Amino acid sequence: MKDKMTSLERMTAYNKGESIDRLPCNPNIANGAARVIGCKISEFKGNGKLIAKAQVEAYRMFGHDGVRIFTDLYVQAEAMGAKVYYPLDDTANLETPAINDVSEIEKLQPANPYKDGHLPAHLEAAKILIDQIGLEVPCSGGIVGPFTNAFFLIGIERMTKLILKNPEAVHKLCELSLETCKRYAEAFIKIGLTPTISEPMSSTTIVSPKQFKEFSFPYLKRLIDFILSKGKTVTLHICGKTEKIWEDMVASGANCLSIDNVASLYNCKNKVGDKVRIMGNVDPSSVMYDGTIQDVRQATIECVKQAYDSPKGYIICSGCSLPINTPFANIQAMMDTAREIGYPIKIDALPIQFTMD
Repeated sequence: MKDKMTSLERMTAYNKGESIDRLPCNPNIANGAARVIGCKISEFKGNGKLIAKAQVEAYRMFGHDGVRIFTDLYVQAEAMGAKVYYPLDDTANLETPAINDVSEIEKLQPANPYKDGHLPAHLEAAKILIDQIGLEVPCSGGIVGPFTNAFFLIGIERMTKLILKNPEAVHKLCELSLETCKRYAEAFIKIGLTPTISEPMSSTTIVSPKQFKEFSFPYLKRLIDFILSKGKTVTLHICGKTEKIWEDMVASGANCLSIDNVASLYNCKNKVGDKVRIMGNVDPSSVMYDGTIQDVRQATIECVKQAYDSPKGYIICSGCSLPINTPFANIQAMMDTAREIGYPIKIDALPIQFTMD
């Protein structure tokens, strides 16, 4: 099936409450775009032209409703001094943090996105994206949130201890991290992209709701306030379990919450759907990567059943970034299912009946 609207037309109309041909759908392909052009993940390192080419070609193949410049969680920390390991054909990993002790915090400086690390390459990719498909599809730039980035500045284990033993040091790291986030977000905005924020270390799988409120929320809100002041909206993704902080995520000012597959779309809709748009949450691993086309179809329909009537709107999406080798047929199946469902949603006509556990 072919779309009757461009992605940009669809999102613009949806935001205005006007007629659309189908619900927006974004499988969150991420580094899997490398497979579309047949390159290795490591080839993205410092290569803005290749990053852009992969994302543009992936969009041309699937027609999803959002293209994002984002390669890994460590680009900002690397620009601030961390060392990152780049496997030949897999997503990057943190090798060593920027500092090894709180006594070194004063040595840290916020990154300059036009000069430091691989941030300039990502900005180059952003410019190409806007030039080539910016009039067809919403384009975004992925920002790692202040709290998560702070973990990578001193190391996850040390940061976890500091949260319990040295709150002042945590706040210093988050303050430095926030400045890098703001500079990077502003650079994306000047090009024309809309920032999205990933805050995986803010998950209540990792920190308590109280710790999130104390150490992550203040900086997250300041970052979002900054982005909103520039006339852009914000989508916020926090991995894992987030039910206990949904209200706080809304209070951060985010316009859309991306919900991981371990959380309930149905419950999220009922709790905060009247305050913020939600998106998600087809399982990226067991369904999108390991499942059959029929599994993808059924999971997509079930998510639609749970959240299609969310008051502020709903976007079909995977629960997190797709594994790199997710079959193209499964990505296509998600998109085709969204097209088949159409809009407005005729819920009784959908073949799977959602039942709440």
